[in-house]
Amino acid sequence: MRQFLCFFFLFFGTTPLISHPATGNHKPEKTVLFLWWNVENLFDPQNDPLTDDDEFTPDGKLQWTEKKLILKEMRIRHLFTAVEAHPDYRKYPDIFAFAEVENKSVFEETLSKIPGIRYKSIYFESSDPRGIDIALGYNPQTLRPEASKAYTVPLDRPTRKIIVAGFSAAGHPFHVILNHWPSRSFDTGWTESKRMTAAKVTRHILDSLLVGNPKADIIVMGDFNDEPVDRSIKQVLGSSFDAAQVKANSKTLLYNCWNGYKEIGSYAFNNHWQHIDQILLSAGMIENKGFFAPDDAFRCFSFSRLLDKSGKKPYATYEKRKYIGGYSDHLPLILKARIAN
Repeated sequence: MRQFLCFFFLFFGTTPLISHPATGNHKPEKTVLFLWWNVENLFDPQNDPLTDDDEFTPDGKLQWTEKKLILKEMRIRHLFTAVEAHPDYRKYPDIFAFAEVENKSVFEETLSKIPGIRYKSIYFESSDPRGIDIALGYNPQTLRPEASKAYTVPLDRPTRKIIVAGFSAAGHPFHVILNHWPSRSFDTGWTESKRMTAAKVTRHILDSLLVGNPKADIIVMGDFNDEPVDRSIKQVLGSSFDAAQVKANSKTLLYNCWNGYKEIGSYAFNNHWQHIDQILLSAGMIENKGFFAPDDAFRCFSFSRLLDKSGKKPYATYEKRKYIGGYSDHLPLILKARIAN
């Protein structure tokens, strides 16, 4: 309890991390800010008899309580205010997706506590045994939603659905495809086939969107549990670090935003930064016209509080199944797309 109260007063008793510069008379840049984040088990403390969530209850092994949920929501809110305070953004994300959300209720409760904005949600329940889903939020003041759909990954053991959702920003249509592929637990090689299957589903969605318009604007985001060089990403999904090659092969390739990125990764394993969270773009998104992502659009977002004391891995909620009260075991990814004037 003392740790909880110390954080409360530290967070609310300090000034913003980054101050806003004085505004000038220049015409403001039109942007759409995307955020992907595996938030590490955003659960409510109630026992759902239809899912395997017993650990995340007050009497479960992880002793998940309402107080811990409140702190988790505060961490998420802090991340959003840090993005809004950052001089490169100066606003909350226009659209974002979280992995590892238990249900729509806890997701919308978390969104309702972000000050100064009223997000709307798009949510599909999956058949994942633990009950974790991908949750999508957007700002209705800046984006207009179109059709959305959830696709099942055909595996013996159910996993998270793959979500596709259409939007328009200032009259420019685009789609997001959201992924949380099966984990690498036990053995990477043994589970690879499951991620290959998920990759084929995502590729099918891409093909259906690109068949009528090879220059369609598509943003693919997710926790893929594979690196950019792995077969599921590079071969099945069609990921490339070569922008020119993507433009020349717009029906088959996606541009991987980790290309040339020199900073830390989004996840750490054995003190090694990994890039299993990724944002990939269709050829239409890298053409520098209309609605597009410029060269400096991508960032793995971090600041000191998002990392543990060593600075070598994210400050997680749990470490080796022991509660430590951090933000998440993943760092968020941000993409700042532009709308040409």
